[in-house]
Amino acid sequence: MRVRALCFVVVSCLLATGQVQAQEEEGRPTAVLQGGPEVGRRAPDFTLLWAGRDGVGSAESPYQLWRDRGKTVVIAFYPRDFTSGCTAEMRTFTDQYDTLFGDEVVVVGISADSLSTHSRFAASLGLPFRLLSDPGQKVARKYGSSDNSGFPKRTVYVVGPDGRVTYRNLKFNALDPSHYAELGTAVKAARGG
Repeated sequence: MRVRALCFVVVSCLLATGQVQAQEEEGRPTAVLQGGPEVGRRAPDFTLLWAGRDGVGSAESPYQLWRDRGKTVVIAFYPRDFTSGCTAEMRTFTDQYDTLFGDEVVVVGISADSLSTHSRFAASLGLPFRLLSDPGQKVARKYGSSDNSGFPKRTVYVVGPDGRVTYRNLKFNALDPSHYAELGTAVKAARGG
């Protein structure tokens, strides 16, 4: 009984601070963490299969975040391939790649789409970075980017060379130039520039 009361108090406090969102699921109240890792916290590690403009990557060599320690990494969650907002975001990342990121930065896009869809999408835009497939939104949940719609929310993280989050935007606007400028500034700061 004490554990249940303690859980109620913790969830109530989190609801009050906006760190969780209450939802009804099959008549039972649940709480879903919304925040993801905060700036200064270690970025949760993950391993996902990927595709790029040249095709689907090998299952034997999935993308693993820990392998990019020592580099600056941009993680961009987005809802779906071939939609207008996601196309605008990925096209802007591609068109402004040198300005926003540069050669020393690893960029990955993550959505719930399949690898074959990712491959077609990346080829259609000539993306110079990989798209990772997170069909169950397991990684999206770790980063506060999952959504009940079945598609991730549009969020962007910058992970510094030490593996810690240096920037996060939980409501990245694919059509707002100021969000790209803010991201570019965050990437430069993470690179030590």
